[in-house]
Amino acid sequence: MKYIDLITALSNAKGAPGFEEEVVEVLQQFRGSYSMQVDSMHNTYFNLQSIDSSKPTVMLDAHLDEVALMVKGIDAHGLITLQTLGGWMNEHIAGQTYFVRNRWGEYIRGICTSKPIHFLTPAERERKIELQDLKIDVGVRSREEAIEVYGIEVGQPIVPATQAEVKSETGFVLGKAFDDRIGVALSVAIMNELADELDQLPYNLVAAFSTQEEVGLRGAKVTAQRVKPQMAFVFEGCPSDDFTSSDALEQGKLGFGPQIRHRDVSYISNSRIIQWLQSAAEAKNISLQHAVREGGGTNAGSIHLAQQGIPCGVISVPARYVHSHASYICYQDFEDALQLMLATLRGLTQEDIDQFELRSY
Repeated sequence: MKYIDLITALSNAKGAPGFEEEVVEVLQQFRGSYSMQVDSMHNTYFNLQSIDSSKPTVMLDAHLDEVALMVKGIDAHGLITLQTLGGWMNEHIAGQTYFVRNRWGEYIRGICTSKPIHFLTPAERERKIELQDLKIDVGVRSREEAIEVYGIEVGQPIVPATQAEVKSETGFVLGKAFDDRIGVALSVAIMNELADELDQLPYNLVAAFSTQEEVGLRGAKVTAQRVKPQMAFVFEGCPSDDFTSSDALEQGKLGFGPQIRHRDVSYISNSRIIQWLQSAAEAKNISLQHAVREGGGTNAGSIHLAQQGIPCGVISVPARYVHSHASYICYQDFEDALQLMLATLRGLTQEDIDQFELRSY
């Protein structure tokens, strides 16, 4: 597991949308020899300063942020009311432990609680959990203690208090934020593997790590404008559908290879890029999974509409139970995605990229 330290470090980093600084610190640790730039939104770039204007540019995209929460208020008992950052099911928020950042930049551990079952009426037990039913208790007696002792204040981010764990017997990794830290890890690993080959590639290769994807694909709107690529590959930790339907209809199972996304609410895939990925997979004997998604979206939704249109391919590592407190990925899926992308990028020619230029008839 060559990249397991990278994966676990990224998973453990705290990075709510708009508060991705700790994830950027991990990128700094693992950037190798690449130049690294960080903009005002915390969007981060590898190799941006080495763009040769005489060659086309290919951008690798992955997003740094994770689904999280924010301190909305502090009640008289010192309990924290919540605002979601990204898509949560309220049932997944309840009963878990979280880190709440305070005014000094420290993270305080707390418990997300609700009215105990002992005190619920029969009608309340049947009612669906609402976000206003949930509060985080950092271990205080009053609002004054929460503010004065722990420095809790409105507007601070909250992330799950989950530590990554490697299941060596099965090759699974348990952690938080695999949507999209596993995509971030994939992009870093690709840049690492190609570090000695960049001069031979017929295009510039830039890794862009965007922010605030979970709240509207925001960072990618900026990275696409700054990098100005002619083509992009978007890496995601996609929701696994293990156990959700019949085997024949599942499209993102752990241990069955990387997933190619053909459609979601934000994007329809580029058929040429899909063909290149499939050819590379066949040449390397890599199993692929294919997804047509009814819901959800990725940064491809922003990137493919930027400039005069940027062709994109979306490659995902399935992650079981994403948008919750903890999830699993299979390391072999990550490794297969890495080998798939290395084969695709090594085989990509300037003529391939030129196919996307405006044509006259």
